[in-house]
Amino acid sequence: MTSTTPLPGNRDRSADAATNRSDAVLSRLQLLVTRKLDGLLQGDYAGLLPGPGSEAGESREYRPGDDVRRMDWPVTARTTTPHVRRTVADRELETWLAVDLSASLDFGTGRWLKRDVVIAAAAAISHLTVRGGNRIGAVVGSGGDAPAPRRGWRAAPPPAGPGRLVRLPARAGRKEAQGLLRAIAATEIRPGRSDLGALVDMLNRPPRRRGVAVVISDFLAPPAQWSRPLRKLRVRHDVLAVEVVDPRELELPDVGVLPVVDPETGELHEVQTADPGLRHRYAAAAAAQRAEISAALRAGGAAHLRLRTDRDWLLDMVRFVAAQRHARTRGTTR
Repeated sequence: MTSTTPLPGNRDRSADAATNRSDAVLSRLQLLVTRKLDGLLQGDYAGLLPGPGSEAGESREYRPGDDVRRMDWPVTARTTTPHVRRTVADRELETWLAVDLSASLDFGTGRWLKRDVVIAAAAAISHLTVRGGNRIGAVVGSGGDAPAPRRGWRAAPPPAGPGRLVRLPARAGRKEAQGLLRAIAATEIRPGRSDLGALVDMLNRPPRRRGVAVVISDFLAPPAQWSRPLRKLRVRHDVLAVEVVDPRELELPDVGVLPVVDPETGELHEVQTADPGLRHRYAAAAAAQRAEISAALRAGGAAHLRLRTDRDWLLDMVRFVAAQRHARTRGTTR
């Protein structure tokens, strides 16, 4: 009887080929992102170089030569002695990604799989933030025991809860950002759902100075699981929630009997999509679910970007970034 188990050498060559394909895809993706997004945020970061900064620090007594614009009038009134407010210099921006790679992300009926859109969004955000010495790190959650990250990235022990959570330390430089993206892309999706609340909460521990936190997920976990950690994260950081959606999660096509498999449990169902009442109820329930997700994100103070697998995700991201910049500058020219 012939064995179907590949030889060790074949496994190594297969792994190398998969790695080379992954690197080629990331290279093309980086080129695509650079063409579309480069220059959108130039000059948009305040305080990246050493300077007086804008984050309030401690107060001290006024000394001759101090900037009177830094006067701390409440403390001066209480103590009857002139005080100035120190500020903390913002030397660099630190961005953290919370990347959800549950089994539900290994699905797609449009131009892309939801997993592909997640990795693409991470690549675009990395390109927009890793400049001027800015650092970017990530925490990655997968449904089962995720494989160890690539060489050079050390994983923290996973906290209690379903799934495996891996922390990739924040580092500066485009080369390090490419390594982080490769580590995310190499994460294997396994059956089961990771705890999205625990994944978001990993960005709260240990506490970090103010920065940017980006949560990339389909947010199919109950909002009660992740809404509180998200609100806690928003207290200290600017939060962006990137929701990845497939059109079949919003409505069913009329294709007769449709076998569907739950990617997280493996459970098989047969759905009669020819029933218009069933399709209507499904669409109504899906709309209610998405409205609940949007409301929870708004209540958490997060900016909300929705990317679909059947649309040009990069164009949607360009429009979102341009709208955010316009809102910050109120239409003025910098």
